[in-house]
Amino acid sequence: MGKVIAIANQKGGVGKTTTAINLAASLAVLEKKVLIIDADPQANTTSGLNFSPENDQKRTLYEVMIGKIDINDALIQTEIANLHMIPSHINLVGAELELVENPERETVIKKALSTIRNNYDFIIIDCSPSLGLITINSLTAADSVMIPVQPEFFALEGLGKLLQTIRLVQAGPNHALSIEGFVVTMFDGRTKVHNQVLGELREHFNEMVFNTIIQRNIRLSEAPSHGKPIILYDVICNGTTNYLNLAKEVLEKNS
Repeated sequence: MGKVIAIANQKGGVGKTTTAINLAASLAVLEKKVLIIDADPQANTTSGLNFSPENDQKRTLYEVMIGKIDINDALIQTEIANLHMIPSHINLVGAELELVENPERETVIKKALSTIRNNYDFIIIDCSPSLGLITINSLTAADSVMIPVQPEFFALEGLGKLLQTIRLVQAGPNHALSIEGFVVTMFDGRTKVHNQVLGELREHFNEMVFNTIIQRNIRLSEAPSHGKPIILYDVICNGTTNYLNLAKEVLEKNS
């Protein structure tokens, strides 16, 4: 059965979608069968993998969640052979309202995934920065949460609300939810504050902080505009090396 990892942080701009796309792509290149789910109405993962939901608005996570289509009908093959995607669309915002009276509204994604989990080694969910019903659904469906952290003090302060949400999910619909780890993104070793924040993270969370650090890299920021994961955009840059190393570390943790 595939492991479901939610990539979550309620603070925007910390490399959440970049991590979701490139971790999924790296796992796929390492010959794992991977599904990435775009659970963010902004649909940045969708466009970052060169697909526009405007071309086919009837085959997105929104239609799956409201029961219009089967999850198998939303699967899209990406440019990487072992990587499938379920795209998002701005319509996903409406799912929270449409599901509000559903007594099982927190488990919609989990139930949909139950029919296809055995087809994949890993399922990566890119969560919305909002801590609303869609994110609760994603955390309920997940086995673990990976938390990208930008090495800035304001980013550290924002972790409290996310950790509180994780505890609420653990106390309610998903007792088995664990923290896969914290991954430091956009790191610049030349700056004192980045090294200081990294030190504080490791002091407080110890082995929960991944050894792999995602360095600040201009090629990583360019790749989404070309609709490609970094490994297809620039195979020799630091960003590719960093995410391949992160994928290897995830595989080692889950071996």
